Amino acid sequence: MKIALASQNKTTITQHAGHCQKFWIYETKESEIIDKKLLELSRETSFHNSSPHAPHPLDEVQVLIAGGMGRGLAQRLERKGIEAVITEETDLDKAVSAYLDGSLVRGKPECHEHEHEEKHQHQQGHECENAS
Repeated sequence: MKIALASQNKTTITQHAGHCQKFWIYETKESEIIDKKLLELSRETSFHNSSPHAPHPLDEVQVLIAGGMGRGLAQRLERKGIEAVITEETDLDKAVSAYLDGSLVRGKPECHEHEHEEKHQHQQGHECENAS
């Protein structure tokens, strides 16, 4: 299995996966980490700047772990068969190990569709609260 971790600074898990250009790709077998390589994307191929319908360099992974991502990116990954995982864990190796053993604490995708502080009902039918 291939697991990608958003890591703009190359040392910890990044908060905003959509703008991230650096990802660690872990190759795993069962609960063991076999290999770890850094993938550096151009600005144009970051999720935020690329088409959700075009092939992407991260299409080969089965899981993408980040400190945060919007619902749109989570849905984009899901459509490509990639599990989107949000976590507060910042240590790369610990996050992969915890994912593999089922103990990784997960968060939910964020709303980025609005800039105001009140609750907002989106077309998708969910509510978000922006606590600016």
